[in-house]
Amino acid sequence: MLDLLFHNVKSIHFINNVDIGIEGGIITYIKDTGSPMPPAKHVVEADGRVVLPGFNESHIHLEKAYLLQKMEKEATSLQEAIQITADLKKTFTKEDITERATRVLGKCIQSGVTNLRCHVEVDDILQLKAMESILELKEKFANLITLQIVTFPQEGIFIQQHAAELMEESLKMGADAVGGIPYNDRDSSEHLDYVFHLAERYNKPIDLHIDLSDDPDDLSILDIIDRTKKYHMEGKVSVAHMTSLGSVEHHKARKIAAKIADAGINVMALPATDLYLNGRGDFEKIRRGLTPVSILLEERANVIFATNNIQNPFTPFGTGNILDVAYLFAEVTRMGTKEDANTIIDMLTYRSAKALNLTSYGFKIGGTADLVMFDAKNLRDVLLTQPHVVCSYKNGRKVI
Repeated sequence: MLDLLFHNVKSIHFINNVDIGIEGGIITYIKDTGSPMPPAKHVVEADGRVVLPGFNESHIHLEKAYLLQKMEKEATSLQEAIQITADLKKTFTKEDITERATRVLGKCIQSGVTNLRCHVEVDDILQLKAMESILELKEKFANLITLQIVTFPQEGIFIQQHAAELMEESLKMGADAVGGIPYNDRDSSEHLDYVFHLAERYNKPIDLHIDLSDDPDDLSILDIIDRTKKYHMEGKVSVAHMTSLGSVEHHKARKIAAKIADAGINVMALPATDLYLNGRGDFEKIRRGLTPVSILLEERANVIFATNNIQNPFTPFGTGNILDVAYLFAEVTRMGTKEDANTIIDMLTYRSAKALNLTSYGFKIGGTADLVMFDAKNLRDVLLTQPHVVCSYKNGRKVI
């Protein structure tokens, strides 16, 4: 007997409505609705509503959320945002980090997120304070949401005294991926070499902040493509921002996009931040400041989007609801068709699961039973109307 059966479900990648059965937190039954229903201890009647695998929030900063009230001045550039945040970090306590991060996690869970990758800063200022706090939250919230933790040297590696050793120590503590930010260090190549060596040594994926500018000559992505192939890390490297590629001549950008796809590099657009920080030097023909999503998709790169920051110097917006970001992303990329809506929902689910290396994710036999039901009967309405989450399950257990 099944523990749980979702009946008459509308979902992505299925032509017909289906029934989905769960045993022991695992999906063990999927058949078209209309087939004889198997016995189940509990039946959730979807009545044709949309049920999706849990959303994946693939790039977010928990310890830097909700800083607006602490700021003495506003940031008007990327460098100002970095400096203001560095100054604010001197005031962070573990209790303060935990409180603000918990607020974000609560919002994410309420909006249907069941997996989340967060970049946690290690540097001479915070040392391992944020890492300790987020690791504790990872364990505390494990039954509600799965956290992947990226050890992230926001202040650089080699311009800090202890960042390199702190990154390694955080991996020993339980960090899940190696982060990097080559544009914020003394030498981009040196920075990338260290990140790739560290990831190889600890057998971890890589998740990088790169090329956050309007300058078409900022192309560390080319070095990353080379290293991804050299280290045989195809499918295990993700890059975020990469906005400079949007200023590169079309034919050149397309060739680079093809190389990104060939190397299996995942691209994470962060529209709330990228739109806010980029294009500030343009007085006419103002650039949108986003990575060239359409070209990347056409060249078959795995492109997704995420929240990044919530109400801080980098992004004074954000609610924690990933569908807010989805709506913004759809509009700014002109992805307005029914087919586009399906692609965007795919980005929130299966495509982001690929980027996060979630091998047991999704509606398949043997898949992890993370399911979210929305008060909507077609996928496009999930994007356009941000419907109420009727219920949410994590590992087959009810969360909402």
